[in-house]
Amino acid sequence: MTTNTGRGILAGRYRTAGVVAVALMLAGLGMTGCGVVKAVQKVKDNVESDKGTIDAFTSKLKSGKATPFEATYVTTGSSPATIVYAVMPPKGLAFKDTPSGGSSGSTGISRLDIVANASGEYSCTPPSASSGTSTGWSCQKLGTVSAATRNKIFDFYTPAHWITFLRDFSLAAGFAGDKVTSSTKTVNGFSMNCVDFRASGVPGTSRICSTAQGILGYVKVASNATGFEIKSYSASPPASLFELPRGAKVTRLQTGNS
Repeated sequence: MTTNTGRGILAGRYRTAGVVAVALMLAGLGMTGCGVVKAVQKVKDNVESDKGTIDAFTSKLKSGKATPFEATYVTTGSSPATIVYAVMPPKGLAFKDTPSGGSSGSTGISRLDIVANASGEYSCTPPSASSGTSTGWSCQKLGTVSAATRNKIFDFYTPAHWITFLRDFSLAAGFAGDKVTSSTKTVNGFSMNCVDFRASGVPGTSRICSTAQGILGYVKVASNATGFEIKSYSASPPASLFELPRGAKVTRLQTGNS
């Protein structure tokens, strides 16, 4: 997933929302008839309806925010990849992006392994295939700035990212007259609840789904060619996921670069 996922949709909705809001305000200054009242009420109803649909959906996502889990996703698009995202509160996190067929994955690089635990956050690189050995891992301990930059990569697999996106979208969609609806979808045996929406000027329907466990199960935003869907899930991730590879050489970024 690229870091601009959904921004085109939000930008378009904010522009439309501003135009409609200003038009209604100006109309209200020159008219007191029921036509303006009805127009304002319609916008209010649209906003409240969209907000209700999205709040019902995001409340289920929030329930899985602090729950241990391991999920495997597969991405779609021109550079498919397998994603492993695991969480062990309060500080354990693992993210692995492995491209299919040796091509670049959803992050645009050959492979990415991020491990976070009580000792800090690390970006790890596996040994090259030509070395012919399983040893030779190298891990770089990330400073605050570097960790924040890396974290943007896996942000798209977190409920928090999509909760913010949907809440921002719902207000603008209501002003523009777009309708946010709910639906269901089953992927790889997972039954999911979804929100669907279309945005003017953006062809196609966007869909975001959550599993019964309260984590993301399917994401496809119409403005982006890459999406992802869940393949497997475990409520008991192994402790090894949150540990550095055995024998890994650990380095630390210099203070000025961290």
